[in-house]
Amino acid sequence: MKKLTLKRLEDTFAIHSLAVNSHIPEHVFDAPIYFIAKTYEEVSIVLPQEIEIISDDVERDWQALEVVGPLDFSLTGILARISSVLADVKISIFAISTFDTDYILVKQNNMQSAINALKANQYDIIE
Repeated sequence: MKKLTLKRLEDTFAIHSLAVNSHIPEHVFDAPIYFIAKTYEEVSIVLPQEIEIISDDVERDWQALEVVGPLDFSLTGILARISSVLADVKISIFAISTFDTDYILVKQNNMQSAINALKANQYDIIE
């Protein structure tokens, strides 16, 4: 499979956890970028860190690499390959998929190491 291009986003993100029956604060929907997931157990909201919300728990200081898309649904192993490269250098990820593409979030202090590892594995990175 051809290696893909990833684009580093400028934002620093916070990952929030809320109770399953929580109301999504209206100002989340005004954010320039956000991700919301709801399961039977919890609600997760990822949004730029400067946007404050009340949550049960929060992980701050994440940055994102966007897989430049759109990606065809027939493509396989995109996240597996990227996560393997980063796992090999002991960098954990928080992955998000949308209809068009994937986002890989890593802790801000690991971003340069992540970029270096991906470049060493023939990924193109737009910074």
